[in-house]
Amino acid sequence: MRVQRRHVIYVQGYDPRGLAQYYRLFRTELRKSATLYGLQTNVSRPQTTGDNTMASWSIETRGHDWQTQVTYDFLRWEDLIKGDFGVPIWRTVLYGVAIYCRAFLSGAIPRIWKAHWRFGMFITYPHFVLLNLAIWSALLAWAVATTMGYLGVATPFKWVAAVVVFLTALWALLKYTEKRTYALYLMSDTIFTWQFAHRARPKWDRRIDHFAQHLVDVARTSDAEELIVVGHSSGSFLGVEIMARALAIDPDLGRHGPRVVLLTLGGNLPIVGFLPVSKPFREHLRQLATVPAIDWIDGQSRKDVMNFYPFDPIAGHGIDAGAARRNPTVVPIRFRDMIDPAHYNRFRWQFFRVHFQFVMASERPHPFDFYMIVTGPVALSGRVADPVAALATATGTGQPVGRTAPLPPASVAR
Repeated sequence: MRVQRRHVIYVQGYDPRGLAQYYRLFRTELRKSATLYGLQTNVSRPQTTGDNTMASWSIETRGHDWQTQVTYDFLRWEDLIKGDFGVPIWRTVLYGVAIYCRAFLSGAIPRIWKAHWRFGMFITYPHFVLLNLAIWSALLAWAVATTMGYLGVATPFKWVAAVVVFLTALWALLKYTEKRTYALYLMSDTIFTWQFAHRARPKWDRRIDHFAQHLVDVARTSDAEELIVVGHSSGSFLGVEIMARALAIDPDLGRHGPRVVLLTLGGNLPIVGFLPVSKPFREHLRQLATVPAIDWIDGQSRKDVMNFYPFDPIAGHGIDAGAARRNPTVVPIRFRDMIDPAHYNRFRWQFFRVHFQFVMASERPHPFDFYMIVTGPVALSGRVADPVAALATATGTGQPVGRTAPLPPASVAR
């Protein structure tokens, strides 16, 4: 299906950078995509709502025989996330370690390791960093205590000094290596996810309700032919929540107005869904698996350690949706096919950079280019069903590279 008007609602993950960084990324990558495909494109400046919870911009794009107009809504969480980063380091560390232990004892962490060992390593990584820094801090404290012993300092005083040195050194190492390790950021992310699953973040819940109402309002009033809700990274489970709550407001969502599509990219649904307390979230997954008027596309990449691949978002959570199941369609994405080989080799081990490739432009013609999904003339469901035709429609001459056909849900069940 050809699309001339599209409305995109973008749900970012747990990232404190927010609007300014994402808008610069969007504008830069859009220009790269336009150059690659020989398109003319124009993007407006973002307009922020009065309550600062959303920002919107418009994109006009022209191809060889097509033109699209897109409204792009960016849902904002950065004010809430920055509040988390204001928590003292000691509190983040103690709470993060406690949550990891509780998740392990509940069985969630072992399930994550079984479902995707690389994500299991990723979620455990900040605790390895903490242990490593604690060892170095303990060695320094031991050296101080030993030196004070040689100088004749009484035992109680030297051990008090050793404790002070240990705590001070550990605090300093965590603080001043953070730009390289991201340990505190990842622990804050874990804390947020745990609290979100336990419904202990009322401000987030209120904003999710607000965004769900916005989705319903757009679907009722927009003249677009397609409405895509994009959830990247942690935005995957936030997008699921927004979509489920929108269906609670309007059970006929998708039956009127534009075709509604949920697009999850680099998703990490199990970090919420595997927790025993997350039965309501799993029920939302079941609902989205069977709702007939909404399409759900889930993009996964083997190279990205911050998403689950291969993973069936329904069966992988132990959900049996029966014969009524129609979602999601799982699309495997090979970043190697999208990026110039020399460039790919330079960033392939930069895990955050790889993770963001889902929402960055391709360097080689490919049907799964995020900016062609946003601005191209082919509806997302059609693009997934026939990627060869979608690329040919957009470029006139382009051919896809590598494996791009979608996997049916059953083919990635574990």
